[in-house]
Amino acid sequence: MDRWRLLLGRQPERLAGSAGRYATALDELYGAGTGEGSRADAAARAGREAPFPGVREWAEELTALFGPGIREEVLARAVEGGRRDAALLLDPHAVTPSVELLQTVLSLVGAMPESAVARLRPLVARIVDELTRQLATRLRPALAGVTTPRPTARPGGPLDLPRTLRANLATTRRDADGRVTVIPERPVFRTRARRGVDWRLVLVVDVSGSMEASVIWSALTGSILAGVPALSTHFIAFSTEVVDLTDRVGDPLSLLLEVRVGGGTHIAAGLRHARSLVTVPSRTMVVVVSDFEEGYPLGGLLAETRSLVESGVTVLGCASLDDAGRPRYSVSVASQLVAAGMPVAALSPLELARWVGEKVRP
Repeated sequence: MDRWRLLLGRQPERLAGSAGRYATALDELYGAGTGEGSRADAAARAGREAPFPGVREWAEELTALFGPGIREEVLARAVEGGRRDAALLLDPHAVTPSVELLQTVLSLVGAMPESAVARLRPLVARIVDELTRQLATRLRPALAGVTTPRPTARPGGPLDLPRTLRANLATTRRDADGRVTVIPERPVFRTRARRGVDWRLVLVVDVSGSMEASVIWSALTGSILAGVPALSTHFIAFSTEVVDLTDRVGDPLSLLLEVRVGGGTHIAAGLRHARSLVTVPSRTMVVVVSDFEEGYPLGGLLAETRSLVESGVTVLGCASLDDAGRPRYSVSVASQLVAAGMPVAALSPLELARWVGEKVRP
């Protein structure tokens, strides 16, 4: 019965033994929210003790009652709920990385003194590294054939041993002692990949106030694509101003700490800067990530789009996604962009990588 009382936040006066400690520790996060218990009792708190005087005392009680694993989970939920003091106590090595947690911590960085930000950097670095690793695992199959040098029969690069073995199976022979020898009549070599000479990818990312989750995914995806030898990847952030962060695109942590989400939306300015980077239009991709809520006259946006398309640049619009993965964008503006030559789609990072791979792959 005590388990049900703790779960529902009901009948706190009937909790037995140490159950009151559990109730108080959980109510520090859940008791004043919108859960079953908080709706049931106007008195709000299921526990019988006073609230904790500070987050450190609360964290110590969580560890004593539930262990370090549950402690980190509860503190992370508290951070996601806006409790910034809990972020300073999260263990970077024990916390479960998530986009929601990263989004919340990044939003706190701008409002904290540098001393507090320095304490948060290991946490942000751990979350970014883990999310990038997980995303890269999903994206690599979509980029197969792009991220590795192409095989060739022309000498000049290192020997591709697996392909050489497969290409010369017909010339194998078995020696008298039973050993198998492959006679490589058709050796296969790997070409030396030359970074940035094949395609140029320009990510034009909306960092206005409604774009937090999409900015994170764009930064992580951009850092992975920056490692593709056949691509020269640029990262352009825009709100009402345009900032070229290409020098940081290979380091998602540095990129995310540099980006300041907020302000209005001027997509045309972002496209204008992207157009200035084009040298070989037929081998340039411009990808715009935005909710397409243009804050300036649409004529300028449509004119910049037509200029890129008519020059031969491959242009794509990626609609922003909300926290649940649902597309959120201005349908009317997107329709006009489609008519001007920019396809608009709601793509996940994996789908965007597949699209890039199809364009770049020979």
